Formats: sequence, C-alpha cells, structure tokens
Amino acid sequence: MNCEFMIASTPLPPCMPLPKAMLRLPVSNTAKVMYARLLDEILTRGTEDSNGILFIRFPVMEIAAALSRSPQTCKRSLNELEQAGMIMRVRQGIGEVSHIYILLPKEDTAHE
Repeated sequence: MNCEFMIASTPLPPCMPLPKAMLRLPVSNTAKVMYARLLDEILTRGTEDSNGILFIRFPVMEIAAALSRSPQTCKRSLNELEQAGMIMRVRQGIGEVSHIYILLPKEDTAHE
C-alpha cells in the first residue's frame, strides 16, 4: 500500500462514518466495522419505505465479501448489532433478503 504523511492541506481519502458512541458499545470490533459499512451503504444506496425511513438490502454473502469475513462471522456480528439496538432487520419472504434499518445512537449515549 502506498502511504504518505498527512499535512493540514491533505484531502482525506473516501471514508466511512462511525459515530463515536459506537466505540463504547459492548460489541466486537467486527460488528463496529460492519456498522460503519452498513451506514455507508444506506447513505449511498438506501431505499425509502412507505414511512420515509431508509433501509438497505445487503445479503450476508455480500457483506462477508465487503468485509473480508466469513458469512458466519457476519451473521454473528449482525446479531450483535441487532441485540445492541443499532440495527433492525425485517425479514421478507422465503429466499428474500431482509431489509436492514440502521439506527443512530443519540448524542447522550456518547457520555454514558
């Protein structure tokens, strides 16, 4: 990888957002990176539901490829994020990809 030092005028390369509150959540680092990737995905390719709330369709195999992790690790991380209240998955019909809603931590969560 070609790297350089950063100076004040250095433009940032493309980055993924990660709310600071996520750093304090008791979830694995893989789940935190996955959350950043899901948040990036919803910002670029999110679809509005009938209530105007954004969701994404992101199959586990695609998430695994995007994060260079196994599908089983990704399923475990999705479960962690869901249990922590950071995502909500709405299952569709058999063979259909779930809708994933991304929940944002409130500001006061960062101070807990």
